[in-house]
Amino acid sequence: MSDHTALREAAQEYAAAYAAHYSERDLAKALRLYQRIMASHTSAPEAGYSRTQVQNIVNAVVPEQELLDAQMELALARLEGQVSPDAEP
Repeated sequence: MSDHTALREAAQEYAAAYAAHYSERDLAKALRLYQRIMASHTSAPEAGYSRTQVQNIVNAVVPEQELLDAQMELALARLEGQVSPDAEP
């Protein structure tokens, strides 16, 4: 597949995710679509856009304290050696 074709596919997939997010207001579907874009088009600009949209959804649906608690657990697990500091997220 050419780079041009891959970029066009990424743009089309992002448009579908964006529509699920903002037009359909189906956040679960949007998250799955954004996740697929990030996994399959890692170097495309749409992967970065998708990451931002995922953060927007997470911030909208997960209470701030719960996010902080989860981040603290992840950081402590890495710092205390339960997870290698250089492990893939």
